[in-house]
Amino acid sequence: MSSLNSDILLFVKDHPLSSSAEIHKAIGRGSFATIKRAIAALVETGQLSTRGQTRATRYFLSAANQLFSPVDTDAYFKQEIDERQIREDFNFQLITEILSSVDLFTADEVNGLTNLQKEFRKNVNDMSTAAYNKEMERLAIDLSWKSSQIEGNTYSLLETERLLKDKETAAGKPKDDATMLLNHKEALNFIIDNPDYVVPLSIARIEDIHSLLIKDLEVDRNIRRRRVGISGTNYKPLDNEHQIREALEDMCRLINRKENVFEKSLLALVLLSYIQAFNDGNKRTARIIGNAILIAHQHCPISFRTVDAVEYKKAMLIFYEQNNISVFKKIFIEQFRFAVKTYF
Repeated sequence: MSSLNSDILLFVKDHPLSSSAEIHKAIGRGSFATIKRAIAALVETGQLSTRGQTRATRYFLSAANQLFSPVDTDAYFKQEIDERQIREDFNFQLITEILSSVDLFTADEVNGLTNLQKEFRKNVNDMSTAAYNKEMERLAIDLSWKSSQIEGNTYSLLETERLLKDKETAAGKPKDDATMLLNHKEALNFIIDNPDYVVPLSIARIEDIHSLLIKDLEVDRNIRRRRVGISGTNYKPLDNEHQIREALEDMCRLINRKENVFEKSLLALVLLSYIQAFNDGNKRTARIIGNAILIAHQHCPISFRTVDAVEYKKAMLIFYEQNNISVFKKIFIEQFRFAVKTYF
């Protein structure tokens, strides 16, 4: 994208419903005709939307553009929670209209991910069964640790390895921390033993995985019937069981309809977290379901091992508050690359 187009989009993002004259004045370079042509091109490619006609035409970011526009994470979170301008309520159009009408990855991103997947398959084909199982166990330990750490678990990676391999609990650590880690391993083992379990994806299968992850943790099973809040944001998930179920059904239809496996996995990761269908364990369930989709299609699973827990949470908050997937998509791509290069 040209710097001129980027500048136009950034201005319109901060100044929605601007006229072409206002955009030209703010950009401060190029003729008015040049700006008009650039605006017209952005409208034609679906990045800008319009309101009004002729001289009364005003421009604002399209929903699809809001999904992918760059976000300065540091600048965004310099604003306190009550200062950020966000979409507080659940966006009913996000699943059925916006995400269903766009490709989540650019052609270059698809090419890069596809090449990594080919590398993964080649390496796996050259590995013995014992070597493959050893690396899958290592990845499962790393994923169990990182996924739990993101949720506040206090076990170190070495303590997690001892727990999952030798059933040795760490001294002075809460019992629930050990339970959370063991539940992750059980859920992952189940997915590995039943690779087609989430194809096609359904609410019942999601609930089954959630039940494995929250076993013995005093967390209610199945779709919640009361309101939940999310720390660090004013975003309010749905609080109606019927609407939650409907959102999950829409999500499953969208994921099952998508052909690109990476899109399926990424959608599961962000949407299960966004919908918050359960009283607790939503992001854990999202990470396991996202990996289950990859495994079902013989793609390399992701451990998230090198993700900073705070940065992961920030990426999710940006998706909650702005319905912008760009930051989390970057994490997904980086972690897929890490998994291929590290384990296989």
